[in-house]
Amino acid sequence: MASIANPTRDDFAKLLDEQLGGADGGFEGRVVHGTVTAIENGMAIIDVGLKSEGRISLREFSRGEEDHGLVVGSEVEVFVDRVENSEGEAMLSRDRARREAAWDKLESEFGEGKRVEGRIFGRVKGGFTVDLDGAVAFLPGSQVDIRPVRDVTPLMDMPQPFQILKMDRRRGNIVVSRRAVLEETRAEQRSELIDKLAEGQVIDGVVKNITDYGAFVDLGGIDGLLHVTDMSYKRVNHPGEVINIGDVVKVQIIRINAETQRISLGMKQLESDPWDGVVAKYPIGAKVSGTVTNITEYGAFVELEAGIEGLVHVSEMSWTKKNVHPGKIVSTSQEVEVIVLEVDSDKRRISLGLKQAQRNPWEEFADTHPVGSTVEGEVKNATEFGLFIGLPGDVDGMVHMSDIAWGISGEDALALHRKGEEVKAVVLDVDVEKERISLGMKQLEKGAPAAGSAGASSGGGSGAHKRNEVVTVTVLEVRDGGLEVQIGDDGATGFIKRSDLGRDRDEQRPDRFQVGQKLDAMIIGFDRSKKPNFSVKARQIAEEKQAVEQYGSSDSGASLGDILGEALKKQ
Repeated sequence: MASIANPTRDDFAKLLDEQLGGADGGFEGRVVHGTVTAIENGMAIIDVGLKSEGRISLREFSRGEEDHGLVVGSEVEVFVDRVENSEGEAMLSRDRARREAAWDKLESEFGEGKRVEGRIFGRVKGGFTVDLDGAVAFLPGSQVDIRPVRDVTPLMDMPQPFQILKMDRRRGNIVVSRRAVLEETRAEQRSELIDKLAEGQVIDGVVKNITDYGAFVDLGGIDGLLHVTDMSYKRVNHPGEVINIGDVVKVQIIRINAETQRISLGMKQLESDPWDGVVAKYPIGAKVSGTVTNITEYGAFVELEAGIEGLVHVSEMSWTKKNVHPGKIVSTSQEVEVIVLEVDSDKRRISLGLKQAQRNPWEEFADTHPVGSTVEGEVKNATEFGLFIGLPGDVDGMVHMSDIAWGISGEDALALHRKGEEVKAVVLDVDVEKERISLGMKQLEKGAPAAGSAGASSGGGSGAHKRNEVVTVTVLEVRDGGLEVQIGDDGATGFIKRSDLGRDRDEQRPDRFQVGQKLDAMIIGFDRSKKPNFSVKARQIAEEKQAVEQYGSSDSGASLGDILGEALKKQ
Protein backbone atom coordinates (compact mmCIF):
# COMPACT_ATOMS: atom_id res chain seq x y z
CA MET A 1 0.00 0.00 0.00
CA ALA A 2 1.34 3.42 -0.91
CA SER A 3 2.20 5.71 1.93
CA ILE A 4 0.52 9.00 2.55
CA ALA A 5 3.84 10.74 1.95
CA ASN A 6 3.96 9.33 -1.54
CA PRO A 7 0.28 9.19 -2.72
CA THR A 8 -0.53 7.32 -5.92
CA ARG A 9 -3.16 8.07 -8.67
CA ASP A 10 -5.60 5.72 -6.99
CA ASP A 11 -5.16 7.58 -3.70
CA PHE A 12 -6.16 10.80 -5.39
CA ALA A 13 -9.25 9.12 -6.94
CA LYS A 14 -10.27 7.73 -3.58
CA LEU A 15 -9.92 11.11 -1.94
CA LEU A 16 -12.00 12.68 -4.73
CA ASP A 17 -14.77 10.07 -4.36
CA GLU A 18 -14.89 10.69 -0.64
CA GLN A 19 -15.10 14.42 -1.24
CA LEU A 20 -17.90 14.05 -3.83
CA GLY A 21 -19.80 11.53 -1.69
CA GLY A 22 -19.69 8.24 -3.60
CA ALA A 23 -18.68 6.86 -6.92
CA ASP A 24 -20.65 9.52 -8.86
CA GLY A 25 -21.15 12.00 -6.08
CA GLY A 26 -24.92 11.89 -6.79
CA PHE A 27 -24.35 13.71 -10.10
CA GLU A 28 -25.76 11.09 -12.44
CA GLY A 29 -29.40 11.69 -13.47
CA ARG A 30 -29.35 15.29 -12.25
CA VAL A 31 -29.37 18.73 -13.79
CA VAL A 32 -26.26 20.66 -12.70
CA HIS A 33 -24.62 24.00 -13.47
CA GLY A 34 -21.52 24.06 -15.64
CA THR A 35 -19.10 26.48 -17.23
CA VAL A 36 -18.02 26.58 -20.86
CA THR A 37 -14.24 26.19 -20.88
CA ALA A 38 -13.71 25.93 -24.61
CA ILE A 39 -15.52 25.82 -27.97
CA GLU A 40 -13.93 23.69 -30.66
CA ASN A 41 -15.03 21.58 -33.65
CA GLY A 42 -18.76 22.34 -33.14
CA MET A 43 -18.57 21.16 -29.53
CA ALA A 44 -18.78 23.00 -26.24
CA ILE A 45 -16.37 21.82 -23.51
CA ILE A 46 -18.15 22.13 -20.17
CA ASP A 47 -16.80 21.77 -16.65
CA VAL A 48 -19.40 20.66 -14.09
CA GLY A 49 -16.89 19.97 -11.26
CA LEU A 50 -16.33 16.29 -12.00
CA LYS A 51 -13.08 14.44 -12.57
CA SER A 52 -13.22 15.34 -16.22
CA GLU A 53 -15.03 17.73 -18.48
CA GLY A 54 -17.80 16.83 -20.86
CA ARG A 55 -18.63 17.66 -24.46
CA ILE A 56 -22.03 18.79 -25.87
CA SER A 57 -22.83 19.58 -29.50
CA LEU A 58 -23.50 23.24 -30.11
CA ARG A 59 -26.73 22.23 -31.90
CA GLU A 60 -28.26 21.38 -28.52
CA PHE A 61 -27.88 25.01 -27.50
CA SER A 62 -29.59 26.46 -30.57
CA ARG A 63 -33.23 26.42 -31.78
CA GLY A 64 -33.79 26.21 -35.48
CA GLU A 65 -31.50 28.66 -37.26
CA GLU A 66 -30.74 30.66 -34.10
CA ASP A 67 -27.11 30.98 -32.91
CA HIS A 68 -26.10 29.01 -29.85
CA GLY A 69 -24.91 32.20 -28.17
CA LEU A 70 -22.14 30.52 -26.15
CA VAL A 71 -18.71 31.94 -25.31
CA VAL A 72 -15.95 30.71 -23.06
CA GLY A 73 -17.09 31.32 -19.51
CA SER A 74 -20.85 31.01 -20.24
CA GLU A 75 -22.86 29.45 -17.42
CA VAL A 76 -25.20 26.66 -18.58
CA GLU A 77 -27.42 23.95 -17.13
CA VAL A 78 -26.78 20.41 -18.31
CA PHE A 79 -28.00 16.93 -17.50
CA VAL A 80 -25.42 14.36 -16.29
CA ASP A 81 -26.04 11.04 -17.99
CA ARG A 82 -22.79 9.45 -16.71
CA VAL A 83 -19.94 10.78 -14.63
CA GLU A 84 -17.37 9.07 -16.81
CA ASN A 85 -17.49 7.11 -20.06
CA SER A 86 -14.95 4.70 -21.49
CA GLU A 87 -12.78 7.62 -22.57
CA GLY A 88 -12.85 9.16 -19.13
CA GLU A 89 -15.18 12.06 -20.14
CA ALA A 90 -18.42 13.09 -18.45
CA MET A 91 -21.55 12.33 -20.51
CA LEU A 92 -23.62 15.55 -20.57
CA SER A 93 -26.85 16.63 -22.37
CA ARG A 94 -28.30 20.07 -22.85
CA ASP A 95 -31.56 18.66 -24.35
CA ARG A 96 -32.15 16.44 -21.31
CA ALA A 97 -31.49 19.36 -19.03
CA ARG A 98 -33.96 21.52 -20.89
CA ARG A 99 -36.52 18.67 -20.91
CA GLU A 100 -36.20 18.06 -17.17
CA ALA A 101 -36.54 21.74 -16.46
CA ALA A 102 -39.55 21.91 -18.74
CA TRP A 103 -41.22 18.99 -16.94
CA ASP A 104 -40.66 20.66 -13.57
CA LYS A 105 -42.20 23.86 -14.87
CA LEU A 106 -45.09 22.09 -16.62
CA GLU A 107 -46.01 20.08 -13.55
CA SER A 108 -46.20 23.29 -11.54
CA GLU A 109 -48.30 25.06 -14.19
CA PHE A 110 -50.55 22.02 -14.65
CA GLY A 111 -51.24 21.95 -10.93
CA GLU A 112 -52.19 25.63 -10.99
CA GLY A 113 -54.29 25.24 -14.18
CA LYS A 114 -52.20 27.75 -16.10
CA ARG A 115 -51.78 27.90 -19.85
CA VAL A 116 -48.42 26.93 -21.35
CA GLU A 117 -46.69 28.12 -24.48
CA GLY A 118 -45.58 25.75 -27.21
CA ARG A 119 -45.00 25.17 -30.90
CA ILE A 120 -46.65 22.61 -33.18
CA PHE A 121 -43.73 20.99 -34.98
CA GLY A 122 -44.88 17.62 -36.34
CA ARG A 123 -47.71 15.32 -37.38
CA VAL A 124 -48.49 11.95 -35.83
CA LYS A 125 -51.39 9.53 -36.10
CA GLY A 126 -54.49 11.15 -34.67
CA GLY A 127 -52.94 14.58 -34.10
CA PHE A 128 -49.77 16.61 -33.80
CA THR A 129 -46.62 16.97 -31.65
CA VAL A 130 -46.03 20.13 -29.66
CA ASP A 131 -42.72 21.37 -28.22
CA LEU A 132 -43.30 22.80 -24.76
CA ASP A 133 -39.86 24.36 -24.30
CA GLY A 134 -38.13 20.99 -24.39
CA ALA A 135 -40.94 18.62 -23.45
CA VAL A 136 -42.87 16.95 -26.26
CA ALA A 137 -46.67 16.86 -25.94
CA PHE A 138 -49.47 15.30 -28.01
CA LEU A 139 -52.18 17.53 -29.51
CA PRO A 140 -55.26 15.47 -30.63
CA GLY A 141 -56.80 16.54 -33.94
CA SER A 142 -60.11 17.32 -32.21
CA GLN A 143 -58.37 19.77 -29.87
CA VAL A 144 -56.77 21.96 -32.53
CA ASP A 145 -59.67 24.40 -32.97
CA ILE A 146 -63.32 24.98 -32.04
CA ARG A 147 -64.31 23.98 -35.56
CA PRO A 148 -62.62 21.31 -37.70
CA VAL A 149 -59.45 22.64 -39.40
CA ARG A 150 -58.56 21.26 -42.81
CA ASP A 151 -55.08 22.84 -43.08
CA VAL A 152 -52.90 23.20 -39.98
CA THR A 153 -49.87 24.49 -41.89
CA PRO A 154 -50.39 28.15 -40.85
CA LEU A 155 -50.29 27.02 -37.19
CA MET A 156 -47.01 25.11 -37.45
CA ASP A 157 -43.87 26.42 -35.62
CA MET A 158 -45.80 29.38 -34.28
CA PRO A 159 -45.63 30.14 -30.54
CA GLN A 160 -49.14 29.89 -29.09
CA PRO A 161 -50.86 29.01 -25.81
CA PHE A 162 -52.08 25.52 -24.91
CA GLN A 163 -53.96 23.98 -22.00
CA ILE A 164 -52.55 20.79 -20.44
CA LEU A 165 -55.30 18.17 -20.26
CA LYS A 166 -53.24 15.29 -18.88
CA MET A 167 -49.60 14.52 -18.02
CA ASP A 168 -47.71 11.46 -16.74
CA ARG A 169 -43.98 12.08 -16.08
CA ARG A 170 -43.17 8.46 -15.46
CA ARG A 171 -44.42 7.52 -18.93
CA GLY A 172 -43.36 10.80 -20.49
CA ASN A 173 -46.94 11.48 -21.67
CA ILE A 174 -48.43 14.98 -22.02
CA VAL A 175 -51.76 15.78 -23.75
CA VAL A 176 -52.56 19.42 -24.56
CA SER A 177 -55.47 21.34 -26.12
CA ARG A 178 -55.52 24.50 -28.19
CA ARG A 179 -59.32 24.37 -28.45
CA ALA A 180 -59.79 24.78 -24.68
CA VAL A 181 -57.77 28.00 -24.79
CA LEU A 182 -59.81 29.33 -27.73
CA GLU A 183 -63.11 28.49 -26.02
CA GLU A 184 -62.03 30.15 -22.80
CA THR A 185 -60.82 33.21 -24.67
CA ARG A 186 -64.00 33.28 -26.69
CA ALA A 187 -66.11 33.07 -23.55
CA GLU A 188 -64.18 35.97 -22.04
CA GLN A 189 -64.66 38.02 -25.19
CA ARG A 190 -68.36 37.13 -25.31
CA SER A 191 -68.82 38.26 -21.73
CA GLU A 192 -67.11 41.56 -22.49
CA LEU A 193 -69.18 42.09 -25.62
CA ILE A 194 -72.46 41.09 -23.97
CA ASP A 195 -71.80 43.67 -21.25
CA LYS A 196 -71.73 46.30 -23.98
CA LEU A 197 -75.04 45.16 -25.53
CA ALA A 198 -78.58 45.84 -24.35
CA GLU A 199 -82.04 44.59 -25.29
CA GLY A 200 -83.72 46.87 -27.79
CA GLN A 201 -80.40 48.05 -29.21
CA VAL A 202 -80.15 48.33 -33.00
CA ILE A 203 -76.85 47.09 -34.41
CA ASP A 204 -75.27 46.08 -37.73
CA GLY A 205 -74.09 42.51 -38.21
CA VAL A 206 -72.77 40.14 -40.87
CA VAL A 207 -74.63 36.94 -41.80
CA LYS A 208 -72.22 34.06 -41.05
CA ASN A 209 -74.41 30.98 -41.47
CA ILE A 210 -77.93 30.09 -42.63
CA THR A 211 -80.00 27.14 -41.40
CA ASP A 212 -83.58 26.00 -41.97
CA TYR A 213 -84.73 27.75 -38.81
CA GLY A 214 -82.82 31.02 -39.08
CA ALA A 215 -79.43 32.69 -39.52
CA PHE A 216 -76.41 33.38 -37.30
CA VAL A 217 -75.25 36.99 -37.40
CA ASP A 218 -71.78 38.13 -36.27
CA LEU A 219 -72.13 41.21 -34.08
CA GLY A 220 -68.38 41.86 -33.91
CA GLY A 221 -66.98 38.84 -32.12
CA ILE A 222 -70.20 37.34 -30.83
CA ASP A 223 -72.99 35.63 -32.76
CA GLY A 224 -76.71 36.19 -32.42
CA LEU A 225 -79.57 34.08 -33.78
CA LEU A 226 -82.00 35.70 -36.18
CA HIS A 227 -84.95 33.29 -36.18
CA VAL A 228 -86.91 32.87 -39.39
CA THR A 229 -90.11 34.10 -37.70
CA ASP A 230 -88.37 37.39 -36.78
CA MET A 231 -87.08 38.16 -40.29
CA SER A 232 -90.31 39.58 -41.68
CA TYR A 233 -93.97 39.98 -40.86
CA LYS A 234 -94.82 38.10 -44.03
CA ARG A 235 -94.46 34.32 -44.23
CA VAL A 236 -90.86 33.20 -44.87
CA ASN A 237 -90.50 29.54 -45.83
CA HIS A 238 -86.69 29.57 -45.74
CA PRO A 239 -84.22 32.25 -44.50
CA GLY A 240 -82.46 32.13 -47.89
CA GLU A 241 -85.48 33.92 -49.37
CA VAL A 242 -84.61 37.05 -47.35
CA ILE A 243 -80.83 37.09 -46.68
CA ASN A 244 -77.58 35.53 -47.90
CA ILE A 245 -74.28 34.65 -46.25
CA GLY A 246 -72.04 37.71 -46.12
CA ASP A 247 -74.92 40.22 -46.13
CA VAL A 248 -74.63 43.17 -43.75
CA VAL A 249 -77.97 43.45 -41.97
CA LYS A 250 -79.43 45.85 -39.44
CA VAL A 251 -80.98 43.96 -36.53
CA GLN A 252 -82.51 44.69 -33.18
CA ILE A 253 -81.48 42.82 -30.03
CA ILE A 254 -84.67 41.19 -28.81
CA ARG A 255 -83.38 39.19 -25.87
CA ILE A 256 -80.06 38.50 -24.08
CA ASN A 257 -79.68 35.40 -21.90
CA ALA A 258 -76.84 36.16 -19.49
CA GLU A 259 -76.57 32.56 -18.30
CA THR A 260 -76.31 30.88 -21.71
CA GLN A 261 -74.87 34.01 -23.41
CA ARG A 262 -77.38 33.58 -26.22
CA ILE A 263 -78.62 36.59 -28.14
CA SER A 264 -81.90 36.67 -30.06
CA LEU A 265 -82.17 39.12 -32.95
CA GLY A 266 -84.99 40.49 -35.08
CA MET A 267 -85.37 42.35 -38.36
CA LYS A 268 -89.12 42.73 -38.60
CA GLN A 269 -89.12 44.69 -35.34
CA LEU A 270 -87.55 47.56 -37.29
CA GLU A 271 -90.54 47.67 -39.66
CA SER A 272 -94.03 49.03 -39.05
CA ASP A 273 -96.42 46.38 -37.74
CA PRO A 274 -99.04 45.58 -40.41
CA TRP A 275 -101.40 44.33 -37.70
CA ASP A 276 -101.91 47.86 -36.39
CA GLY A 277 -105.45 48.88 -37.36
CA VAL A 278 -106.24 45.46 -38.83
CA VAL A 279 -109.74 45.45 -37.28
CA ALA A 280 -110.74 48.57 -39.18
CA LYS A 281 -109.04 47.41 -42.35
CA TYR A 282 -110.73 43.97 -42.38
CA PRO A 283 -114.21 44.25 -40.82
CA ILE A 284 -116.23 41.12 -40.21
CA GLY A 285 -118.26 40.20 -43.30
CA ALA A 286 -115.92 41.97 -45.71
CA LYS A 287 -115.12 40.20 -48.96
CA VAL A 288 -111.39 40.34 -49.72
CA SER A 289 -108.89 38.71 -52.07
CA GLY A 290 -105.77 36.83 -51.04
CA THR A 291 -103.15 34.26 -52.01
CA VAL A 292 -102.96 30.74 -50.61
CA THR A 293 -99.51 30.46 -48.94
CA ASN A 294 -99.71 27.19 -47.04
CA ILE A 295 -102.01 24.16 -46.90
CA THR A 296 -102.41 21.88 -43.87
CA GLU A 297 -104.77 19.11 -42.86
CA TYR A 298 -106.90 21.53 -40.87
CA GLY A 299 -107.17 24.30 -43.45
CA ALA A 300 -105.35 26.77 -45.70
CA PHE A 301 -103.52 30.02 -44.89
CA VAL A 302 -104.34 32.98 -47.11
CA GLU A 303 -102.12 36.08 -47.28
CA LEU A 304 -104.27 39.20 -47.47
CA GLU A 305 -101.25 41.52 -47.63
CA ALA A 306 -97.57 41.38 -46.68
CA GLY A 307 -97.49 40.25 -43.05
CA ILE A 308 -101.24 39.61 -42.73
CA GLU A 309 -102.42 36.02 -43.03
CA GLY A 310 -105.74 34.43 -42.21
CA LEU A 311 -106.83 30.83 -41.82
CA VAL A 312 -109.62 29.22 -43.80
CA HIS A 313 -110.59 26.26 -41.62
CA VAL A 314 -111.42 23.05 -43.45
CA SER A 315 -115.05 23.38 -42.32
CA GLU A 316 -115.31 26.77 -44.06
CA MET A 317 -113.86 25.72 -47.41
CA SER A 318 -116.81 24.24 -49.32
CA TRP A 319 -120.56 24.02 -48.99
CA THR A 320 -120.76 20.56 -50.47
CA LYS A 321 -117.32 18.88 -50.11
CA LYS A 322 -117.23 17.54 -46.57
CA ASN A 323 -114.30 15.72 -44.94
CA VAL A 324 -112.03 16.50 -47.90
CA HIS A 325 -108.36 17.52 -47.58
CA PRO A 326 -107.98 21.28 -48.24
CA GLY A 327 -105.39 20.48 -50.93
CA LYS A 328 -108.18 19.05 -53.08
CA ILE A 329 -110.08 22.34 -52.96
CA VAL A 330 -107.32 24.97 -53.26
CA SER A 331 -103.65 24.98 -54.24
CA THR A 332 -100.61 26.99 -53.12
CA SER A 333 -100.25 30.42 -54.82
CA GLN A 334 -103.90 30.33 -55.92
CA GLU A 335 -105.77 33.65 -55.80
CA VAL A 336 -109.03 33.27 -53.87
CA GLU A 337 -111.88 35.44 -52.59
CA VAL A 338 -112.78 34.99 -48.94
CA ILE A 339 -115.09 36.46 -46.32
CA VAL A 340 -113.72 37.79 -42.99
CA LEU A 341 -115.41 35.78 -40.23
CA GLU A 342 -113.46 36.84 -37.13
CA VAL A 343 -110.50 39.10 -36.24
CA ASP A 344 -108.35 38.80 -33.09
CA SER A 345 -105.64 41.46 -33.29
CA ASP A 346 -104.15 40.50 -29.89
CA LYS A 347 -103.51 36.92 -30.99
CA ARG A 348 -102.84 38.04 -34.59
CA ARG A 349 -105.47 35.71 -35.97
CA ILE A 350 -108.02 36.20 -38.73
CA SER A 351 -110.63 33.55 -39.49
CA LEU A 352 -111.72 33.45 -43.12
CA GLY A 353 -114.44 31.66 -45.03
CA LEU A 354 -114.03 30.45 -48.59
CA LYS A 355 -117.49 28.98 -49.04
CA GLN A 356 -119.15 32.16 -47.72
CA ALA A 357 -117.76 34.02 -50.73
CA GLN A 358 -120.01 31.85 -52.90
CA ARG A 359 -123.79 31.62 -52.81
CA ASN A 360 -125.31 28.88 -50.69
CA PRO A 361 -126.11 26.15 -53.26
CA TRP A 362 -129.24 25.11 -51.34
CA GLU A 363 -130.57 28.67 -51.50
CA GLU A 364 -129.78 28.79 -55.19
CA PHE A 365 -131.47 25.45 -55.77
CA ALA A 366 -134.57 26.56 -53.88
CA ASP A 367 -134.81 29.65 -56.07
CA THR A 368 -134.40 27.79 -59.34
CA HIS A 369 -136.31 24.62 -58.40
CA PRO A 370 -139.45 25.40 -56.36
CA VAL A 371 -141.49 22.68 -54.71
CA GLY A 372 -143.36 20.66 -57.35
CA SER A 373 -140.75 21.16 -60.08
CA THR A 374 -139.20 18.16 -61.80
CA VAL A 375 -135.45 17.43 -61.67
CA GLU A 376 -133.25 14.78 -63.18
CA GLY A 377 -130.06 13.32 -61.78
CA GLU A 378 -127.85 10.33 -61.16
CA VAL A 379 -128.33 7.94 -58.25
CA LYS A 380 -125.20 8.68 -56.17
CA ASN A 381 -125.90 6.26 -53.37
CA ALA A 382 -128.56 3.83 -52.19
CA THR A 383 -129.07 3.41 -48.45
CA GLU A 384 -131.44 1.31 -46.40
CA PHE A 385 -133.89 4.20 -46.17
CA GLY A 386 -133.73 5.79 -49.62
CA LEU A 387 -131.83 7.03 -52.65
CA PHE A 388 -129.48 10.04 -52.91
CA ILE A 389 -129.73 11.84 -56.24
CA GLY A 390 -127.08 14.22 -57.62
CA LEU A 391 -128.68 17.57 -58.50
CA PRO A 392 -127.57 20.80 -60.23
CA GLY A 393 -125.30 22.97 -58.07
CA ASP A 394 -123.31 19.97 -56.76
CA VAL A 395 -125.97 19.20 -54.13
CA ASP A 396 -127.79 15.95 -53.37
CA GLY A 397 -131.45 15.27 -52.83
CA MET A 398 -132.96 12.26 -51.09
CA VAL A 399 -135.87 10.10 -52.21
CA HIS A 400 -137.28 8.30 -49.19
CA MET A 401 -138.06 4.63 -49.77
CA SER A 402 -141.77 5.34 -49.34
CA ASP A 403 -141.65 7.88 -52.21
CA ILE A 404 -140.00 5.65 -54.81
CA ALA A 405 -142.99 3.70 -56.15
CA TRP A 406 -146.70 3.05 -55.48
CA GLY A 407 -148.17 -0.18 -54.26
CA ILE A 408 -144.99 -1.98 -53.13
CA SER A 409 -142.92 -1.98 -49.97
CA GLY A 410 -140.02 0.44 -49.59
CA GLU A 411 -137.55 -2.43 -49.62
CA ASP A 412 -138.91 -3.72 -52.91
CA ALA A 413 -138.87 -0.19 -54.34
CA LEU A 414 -135.18 0.29 -53.39
CA ALA A 415 -134.33 -2.92 -55.20
CA LEU A 416 -135.66 -1.45 -58.46
CA HIS A 417 -132.80 1.12 -58.73
CA ARG A 418 -129.02 0.99 -58.70
CA LYS A 419 -126.09 3.41 -58.29
CA GLY A 420 -125.29 5.41 -61.44
CA GLU A 421 -128.83 5.21 -62.84
CA GLU A 422 -130.38 8.41 -64.26
CA VAL A 423 -133.79 9.09 -62.71
CA LYS A 424 -136.41 11.81 -62.57
CA ALA A 425 -138.05 13.12 -59.42
CA VAL A 426 -140.23 15.91 -58.15
CA VAL A 427 -139.08 18.41 -55.49
CA LEU A 428 -141.09 17.86 -52.32
CA ASP A 429 -139.26 20.14 -49.89
CA VAL A 430 -136.05 22.23 -49.56
CA ASP A 431 -134.63 22.97 -46.08
CA VAL A 432 -131.80 25.49 -46.65
CA GLU A 433 -130.82 25.68 -42.99
CA LYS A 434 -130.43 21.91 -42.63
CA GLU A 435 -129.09 21.59 -46.19
CA ARG A 436 -131.69 18.97 -47.12
CA ILE A 437 -133.67 18.43 -50.31
CA SER A 438 -136.57 15.94 -50.28
CA LEU A 439 -137.55 14.35 -53.57
CA GLY A 440 -140.29 11.98 -54.75
CA MET A 441 -140.27 9.62 -57.71
CA LYS A 442 -143.65 7.93 -57.44
CA GLN A 443 -145.37 11.31 -57.69
CA LEU A 444 -144.36 11.36 -61.36
CA GLU A 445 -146.14 8.10 -62.14
CA LYS A 446 -149.16 8.34 -64.44
CA GLY A 447 -152.38 8.89 -62.49
CA ALA A 448 -150.60 9.85 -59.24
CA PRO A 449 -152.87 12.14 -57.17
CA ALA A 450 -151.95 15.77 -57.16
CA ALA A 451 -151.53 17.68 -53.95
CA GLY A 452 -154.89 18.74 -52.47
CA SER A 453 -156.86 16.15 -54.43
CA ALA A 454 -157.66 13.95 -51.43
CA GLY A 455 -161.27 13.20 -50.57
CA ALA A 456 -163.25 14.27 -47.56
CA SER A 457 -161.89 13.39 -44.19
CA SER A 458 -165.08 11.54 -43.21
CA GLY A 459 -165.03 8.88 -45.84
CA GLY A 460 -161.58 9.30 -47.26
CA GLY A 461 -160.92 8.85 -50.94
CA SER A 462 -159.35 10.35 -54.03
CA GLY A 463 -161.40 12.85 -56.00
CA ALA A 464 -164.97 11.49 -56.31
CA HIS A 465 -164.03 7.97 -55.22
CA LYS A 466 -164.52 6.77 -51.68
CA ARG A 467 -163.57 3.87 -49.50
CA ASN A 468 -165.53 0.59 -50.14
CA GLU A 469 -166.49 1.87 -53.60
CA VAL A 470 -166.34 -0.76 -56.38
CA VAL A 471 -164.75 0.58 -59.56
CA THR A 472 -163.59 -0.82 -62.87
CA VAL A 473 -159.82 -0.67 -63.29
CA THR A 474 -157.42 -1.42 -66.14
CA VAL A 475 -154.23 -3.43 -65.62
CA LEU A 476 -151.18 -1.24 -66.31
CA GLU A 477 -148.45 -3.62 -65.20
CA VAL A 478 -148.21 -7.19 -63.97
CA ARG A 479 -145.69 -7.76 -61.17
CA ASP A 480 -144.79 -10.66 -58.91
CA GLY A 481 -146.30 -8.82 -55.97
CA GLY A 482 -149.54 -7.86 -57.68
CA LEU A 483 -151.06 -5.58 -60.31
CA GLU A 484 -150.56 -1.88 -61.03
CA VAL A 485 -154.00 -0.64 -62.13
CA GLN A 486 -155.76 2.57 -63.09
CA ILE A 487 -159.34 3.72 -62.75
CA GLY A 488 -160.68 4.36 -66.22
CA ASP A 489 -158.32 5.79 -68.83
CA ASP A 490 -156.95 8.76 -66.89
CA GLY A 491 -158.05 8.16 -63.31
CA ALA A 492 -156.04 7.50 -60.20
CA THR A 493 -153.57 4.65 -60.24
CA GLY A 494 -153.23 2.12 -57.49
CA PHE A 495 -152.04 -1.35 -56.63
CA ILE A 496 -153.74 -4.69 -56.01
CA LYS A 497 -151.63 -6.91 -53.81
CA ARG A 498 -151.21 -10.53 -54.74
CA SER A 499 -153.25 -11.62 -51.68
CA ASP A 500 -156.11 -9.32 -52.77
CA LEU A 501 -156.52 -10.78 -56.26
CA GLY A 502 -159.07 -13.34 -55.07
CA ARG A 503 -160.37 -15.48 -52.19
CA ASP A 504 -158.89 -18.71 -53.52
CA ARG A 505 -155.15 -19.38 -53.85
CA ASP A 506 -155.54 -20.14 -57.56
CA GLU A 507 -157.04 -16.71 -58.09
CA GLN A 508 -154.05 -15.01 -56.40
CA ARG A 509 -151.72 -15.54 -59.32
CA PRO A 510 -150.78 -12.23 -61.07
CA ASP A 511 -149.73 -14.08 -64.20
CA ARG A 512 -153.35 -14.93 -65.01
CA PHE A 513 -153.93 -11.25 -65.83
CA GLN A 514 -152.74 -9.26 -68.83
CA VAL A 515 -151.90 -5.60 -69.39
CA GLY A 516 -155.00 -3.79 -70.63
CA GLN A 517 -157.38 -6.27 -69.03
CA LYS A 518 -160.28 -4.71 -67.10
CA LEU A 519 -161.67 -5.99 -63.83
CA ASP A 520 -163.80 -4.79 -60.93
CA ALA A 521 -162.18 -4.09 -57.58
CA MET A 522 -163.09 -2.37 -54.32
CA ILE A 523 -161.24 0.65 -52.95
CA ILE A 524 -160.14 -0.56 -49.52
CA GLY A 525 -158.14 2.48 -48.48
CA PHE A 526 -155.71 5.22 -49.37
CA ASP A 527 -151.99 5.57 -48.60
CA ARG A 528 -150.49 8.74 -47.09
CA SER A 529 -150.32 10.29 -50.57
CA LYS A 530 -154.08 9.60 -51.02
CA LYS A 531 -153.38 6.99 -53.64
CA PRO A 532 -156.10 4.27 -53.60
CA ASN A 533 -155.46 0.64 -52.76
CA PHE A 534 -157.74 -1.93 -54.49
CA SER A 535 -158.87 -5.44 -53.65
CA VAL A 536 -160.76 -8.02 -55.74
CA LYS A 537 -161.01 -10.26 -52.69
CA ALA A 538 -162.80 -7.57 -50.67
CA ARG A 539 -165.21 -6.99 -53.55
CA GLN A 540 -166.02 -10.72 -53.67
CA ILE A 541 -166.64 -10.88 -49.94
CA ALA A 542 -168.85 -7.79 -50.06
CA GLU A 543 -170.91 -9.14 -52.96
CA GLU A 544 -171.38 -12.48 -51.20
CA LYS A 545 -172.56 -10.76 -48.08
CA GLN A 546 -174.95 -8.59 -50.08
CA ALA A 547 -176.40 -11.60 -51.90
CA VAL A 548 -177.04 -13.44 -48.68
CA GLU A 549 -178.82 -10.44 -47.22
CA GLN A 550 -180.92 -9.96 -50.34
CA TYR A 551 -181.89 -13.52 -51.21
CA GLY A 552 -181.96 -15.06 -47.79
CA SER A 553 -179.65 -17.05 -45.66
CA SER A 554 -178.59 -20.61 -46.20
CA ASP A 555 -180.99 -21.69 -43.41
CA SER A 556 -183.96 -21.53 -45.90
CA GLY A 557 -182.67 -24.67 -47.59
CA ALA A 558 -181.05 -22.93 -50.60
CA SER A 559 -177.29 -23.43 -51.00
CA LEU A 560 -174.84 -20.53 -51.18
CA GLY A 561 -174.22 -21.42 -54.82
CA ASP A 562 -177.93 -21.21 -55.60
CA ILE A 563 -178.16 -17.80 -53.92
CA LEU A 564 -175.16 -16.41 -55.83
CA GLY A 565 -176.40 -17.92 -59.08
CA GLU A 566 -179.78 -16.28 -58.66
CA ALA A 567 -178.12 -12.99 -57.87
CA LEU A 568 -175.95 -13.18 -60.96
CA LYS A 569 -178.99 -13.89 -63.17
CA LYS A 570 -180.71 -10.80 -61.91
CA GLN A 571 -177.63 -8.72 -62.46
